[in-house]
Amino acid sequence: MSGDHAERHGPGQSPGFLLWQVTNRWQRSIVAALKPLGLTHVQFVLLASVWWLSRTGGTPPTQRELADHAGTDPMMASQVLRALERRGLVRRDRDPGDGRAWRVATTAPATRLAEKAIEVVEAADRAFFAGAEPTELMRTLRSLASPQPTQGPPGDVSVPA
Repeated sequence: MSGDHAERHGPGQSPGFLLWQVTNRWQRSIVAALKPLGLTHVQFVLLASVWWLSRTGGTPPTQRELADHAGTDPMMASQVLRALERRGLVRRDRDPGDGRAWRVATTAPATRLAEKAIEVVEAADRAFFAGAEPTELMRTLRSLASPQPTQGPPGDVSVPA
């Protein structure tokens, strides 16, 4: 491989590699911000999601709705929610309309913690992304976060039946 090829196709030119590095730096900043509150990053995401969905929807969300909202694995979400329940931060009740589903609600202490944690995370985000142009960054992130059509591997020339 020539030096020119390595320069044009090295890690610094790979959007995926750069995204990996940025994501890791950002996650470290969020973990550090949440540590004084006694929350892990995933606990924060699920707790804030319960708080948000309960406020906007009126009805406590199901565990599945939370996992979908947060983009997390449903089994992992269940484990984290059980840990939050043991800490007295959420309450899980069977859904009266579906005995297999759990509805999740925040407790009073969790509501205060969620509001504080959201403030802390928003401040950490502002500090982390301070050098970025906010409108363009948000447009790009929304575009990347939206579901994309599934594509085959590069060079895949299969034809739909």
